[in-house]
Amino acid sequence: MRKRSNVNRNDRLNGELQKEIYEIISRRLKNPLVTEMFSILRVDCSRDLSYAKVYVSIYSTDVQKKNTTFDAIKADAKKIRFELAKVIRARTVPELNFVLDDSMEYGDKMDKLFKMINEGEKSD
Repeated sequence: MRKRSNVNRNDRLNGELQKEIYEIISRRLKNPLVTEMFSILRVDCSRDLSYAKVYVSIYSTDVQKKNTTFDAIKADAKKIRFELAKVIRARTVPELNFVLDDSMEYGDKMDKLFKMINEGEKSD
């Protein structure tokens, strides 16, 4: 039974981190290099809560702006962690590792391809 409560606690912490990291980046830090719209898709904390993988999706058609925004977010990792320590009620705040998640773009690309295939079949 103890293992189940740890999973629930970890899930709650992941959700709280996801929400707070977004708030910190978008409202408190105000980094001028973060110019594109972004979303924190998911946070995965390690069991001992020392590390957290933060999946970020950036919505932009300009690859250079997208990369600049992601690099700015990665560079602010220590500042974000410091701000998290002010709002998260945990003994330790995990070290943040940001990962660019392109799954939304990949899904959009696949949807367009399937739509093209369907339209091709209908015209035959």
